[in-house]
Amino acid sequence: ARMLYCLMDGHARTSTELSVVAEVSPSTASVHLNRLKAAHLIKVLVQGKHRFYSLQGPGVASTLEGLSVLAGGPRSKFVPSTPSRLRAARTCYDHMAGTVGVSLHDRFKALGWLSESSKGSEGAYDLTRDGVKAFEALGIDIEATRALRRRFACACLDWSERRPHVGGALGAALLKVALKRQWVVQDLDSRALGVTSLGRRELQSRFGLHV
Repeated sequence: ARMLYCLMDGHARTSTELSVVAEVSPSTASVHLNRLKAAHLIKVLVQGKHRFYSLQGPGVASTLEGLSVLAGGPRSKFVPSTPSRLRAARTCYDHMAGTVGVSLHDRFKALGWLSESSKGSEGAYDLTRDGVKAFEALGIDIEATRALRRRFACACLDWSERRPHVGGALGAALLKVALKRQWVVQDLDSRALGVTSLGRRELQSRFGLHV
């Protein structure tokens, strides 16, 4: 479980690095990694003498995020205990989560950019005409994003906020834009995202979001 959640930031790691995370010996880590690979939860990329492990795909990340919610304890009034930096903004595999991710989801719906999809499973989203224009204005190629072999957009239940953020190909495209334009910067050793001063201005001017 520790190794899987470590890979939730979308980065690949070696078995040695993952053994440190799991607090087990390298040989024990290799046994676990082989079982995770056999279960199609992780994949491995071989480069020279090194083997790099990563999650099999966004479906695994979405399941892990959901399990974090189920494991969150009794259903009394929810009081977040997540470290503040992770709770504010973080990656959920390849899209944005945390308070910022959930707030963006809510703003997209309030602005009338997201609609419930008539196709696919429950929780699937599509874009309205205004939504298509808005996301294309950010530099996102909507047709190319739709053509990817994965869900276009969906509600991914956020484990720290207990409300959805935007997952799927659209959520991944949005995070790429945010990183490229330096609205957010990613920690090297955790899933945390730091919102820059430029990012705060852009989030407010473009989406009416105060961070």
